[in-house]
This record gives sequence, structure tokens and C-alpha cells, in this order.
Amino acid sequence: MAADRPNIILFTTDQHRGDHIGLAGHPVVETPNLDAFVGEGAYFPNAYSEIPSTTGARRVMHGGQANYACGLIGYAGTEWHEPNTLAAVLAQAGYHCLNIGWRNMHPRRKLYGFHSVIPHDLRKGDDDYWDWLERELGPHAHERTHGSDANGWLGRPWPYEERFHPTNWTVDVTIDQIEKRDPTRPFFVWCSHLRPHSPYDPPQFFWDMYYDRELPPIPVGDWAKRFDTPTTTLARTAWHGRLSDANNQRMRAGYMGCISHIDYQLGYLMERLNRVEAGRNTMILFTSDHGDMMSDHHLHRKSYAFEGSARIPFVIKYSPGLDLPTGTFEHPVGLQDVMPTLLEAANVDVPDSVTGESVLKAIRGEPWRDVMHGEHSPCYSKDMAMQYLTDGREKYIWYPCTGDEQFFDLVQDRQELKNLAADPANELRVAPWRQRLIELLGKRGDGFSDGRKLLVRPERYGPEAVAPTAKS
Repeated sequence: MAADRPNIILFTTDQHRGDHIGLAGHPVVETPNLDAFVGEGAYFPNAYSEIPSTTGARRVMHGGQANYACGLIGYAGTEWHEPNTLAAVLAQAGYHCLNIGWRNMHPRRKLYGFHSVIPHDLRKGDDDYWDWLERELGPHAHERTHGSDANGWLGRPWPYEERFHPTNWTVDVTIDQIEKRDPTRPFFVWCSHLRPHSPYDPPQFFWDMYYDRELPPIPVGDWAKRFDTPTTTLARTAWHGRLSDANNQRMRAGYMGCISHIDYQLGYLMERLNRVEAGRNTMILFTSDHGDMMSDHHLHRKSYAFEGSARIPFVIKYSPGLDLPTGTFEHPVGLQDVMPTLLEAANVDVPDSVTGESVLKAIRGEPWRDVMHGEHSPCYSKDMAMQYLTDGREKYIWYPCTGDEQFFDLVQDRQELKNLAADPANELRVAPWRQRLIELLGKRGDGFSDGRKLLVRPERYGPEAVAPTAKS
């Protein structure tokens, strides 16, 4: 293995809010292993998902391409034909590329540049974890035998021993694959966790960490009344509506417990890496595809521009050879920056198809972008299709099917309680952001801007959330 080529672990979670780690100052959630990265790496508190749902976000991350460039501006189970994926480029450069865990890429077993894939993908025949669980516990064992839905708000403890939880399995298999890797090459491992995505079902120890705790108040904005539907009519997979205090407590305790469970397993992975000589020369990047609203503003699940859905954790632990400043960096970053960051660390050329930038440039103090742009086509409701811009200090949201606008001062109001766009007195603050989106969308030519104004086009979205002129 070349001495200047570190091993790389891309450690991801699904539906993990950016404010739900210790580094973000959360008053309850405990993530001690991840928090320690900042002492020998970098934390980006203003990290956002360009497409805050899983399939699009993973294209952005594995192709280094922004939302429109990746060919998918929402959620759709379509095959991706990008030849220059992160794994493909690293494999070509001599890396042994391994993928373990949750994928939600289509087809589910397509390699996308990896040498091997061991998936936990929630479908019989495409889920090696499910097969393992049945071998261990019998044919009736199932990940969701507890009755908590994979897209629902029900929270409860994991019913089996902790060692049978998919979070443990993902790390155990990752360790096994690292130990059995090709020793003549550096390795790239994508260790991908489904949790804290629902079902919110941590093992009992982690459930007990939070269930009886006093949790922070749930933020509800002055604009969120229309999402406040009665609890008695709320389906367990509802995307909006008021939950009872008891259901909110169980949901949030389960979610937080899943996050701490993952953090402890991250600590176990690092402990095992220290026993492997090659493992000591390893860079780890921890991030997620999007967040989870957790009843903020009476909303659930994801695909929104709000902080609970769009903001994500983004933390790097440097490999020993990286001589860079450590600490917290306020630059706006996104999932498109993952690929170029890891390629620079590996001393591998970045393909021309990549639109993101290596965050190592920001860490070194080099020029960096001013804002992040994200979007999502209709998911639960056509009216909620959105475009957003943010620099981590302010956020502008536009809804192309309705023409509605929202504007938040994230410095004074990171919980987005007050929509400043509703007051004409704030027009001087809102107008520059609107103009920036007009210019950005005008260059795309897909009918949302003519270069002079934003165009309300409810008919623009078809049955699949595919960017009209981009690769699909």
C-alpha cells in the first residue's frame, strides 16, 4: 500500500438531523465518539442535503454532483448510470472498495464501482442482514416483528438481544471485511446505517438513556398551523399532524437512542481498527443523507427545506498524514463535497463530472462558496415541492407549485419559528435571495425561472422526480 494513500471509511447514517449530535450543542443527545473527532479533524455545523431524501441524496454523495446535475431532484427508485462514482474512481486508483449496510440504490445489488456489496436493503433476496437474522434466530425472526413501521412515528425498544440489531450487524460485518481485505491495497469502506431512520427501535440500554429524560420543547413555527391535524386521525406513517405527548416522547426517545447506539458502535469500530496496522492510517467521514422532522412544526419524515430535514451532520477524522487545522468550520457544505474531499485525501484526481469541492480547501482557508442550493420535487404533497438557498445564517425557501415563500434568520431563529417573508417590512432582506434563485434556476432552463422572475409551474413535475434535462 502506498504510504501517501490513507484508508478511507465513509460512515453514514440515514435520516439523522444535523442538530442531534453533541458537537451541535444538543442538550440531551450523547455522541461522545463522534464528538471527539473535532480534536483531530473538522466539524461543519452548516452542512445541508441538496436533496433531502435518500435516493437523490445518495446520488449527490456518490457522484459528487449537485441536485440537478445528478439527474434526480426527489425520491425515485430508478437506475443510475453515472460511470464516475466515488467507488469506481477509487477502485480505478487502486483502492479495494467495500460496501456494507443500507443502500437504497437501484437496482439494489448493482455494484456502482464497489468490488463487493453486502446489503441491508429491506427486501427479501436483497437483504443479507435479514438472511443472517433468520439463520441466527429462526425463520420467524424479522427486523420489524415489533410492529414499528419503517416510515412511521412509533417508537419502542428493540425486541431481541442487542447483538442482533442491524446497527451491530453492519459494524460487525464491516470489521470482518476490513480484516479480510486485500492487504496490498488501501481500502475504501462505505459503512452505511439505516438508523436513526424509523423504526425508532434502539436496544433497551439506549432506550433507557432517553425515555425518562425531560426532552427539549418541540418547535412549532407561527406558520405551521395548517399541519396541525388531530391525533385521532393520524396514520402511523403520516407526514404531518400533532402527536400526543406520550407518542412524541416514545418517538424522540427511540430516535435519540438509535443515534447514541450508532455512536457507540462507531467507537467499537475505531477500537477494532486500532488493532489492525493498516487501520491506524484511516480517514473517517461521518455524515447522513438528510434529517428527520421529529414533529417540528407538526411535520414528520423528510423532503423539506427546514433545518430538521435538510441539515445534516458532517464530521471528519483526519488520517495521520493530513496536516490541517482542526476544529469547527462555519462554511456551507453539502453531500456533493464528500466525493472530492475523499479523493483529495487519497491523492486521486477529481473527475470533470463532479460539481462539489473538497472541504479540505475550506479548512485551509481557500475561497469557498457562499450558499448551498437544494430542492425536492413533490413527495407527500405537491404543494410541498421546494427550492431553498442557505448560507447557514439565513435561509430562503420557495415553493414552485404555489409560489409561497419563507425566509428565516438562522442566527436568531435556528428553529425557524418565525417566517420573516410574511412581513413586507422584510422585503429588502428577502429580495436578494429571491434574485439569486431566479438567476440560478434561469440558467437551468427547466421552466421555473425565465431569468427575470420565478415561475409558478405546478404541472412541471411528472410521476418521477427526474431532472428534465439532466442525466437519468
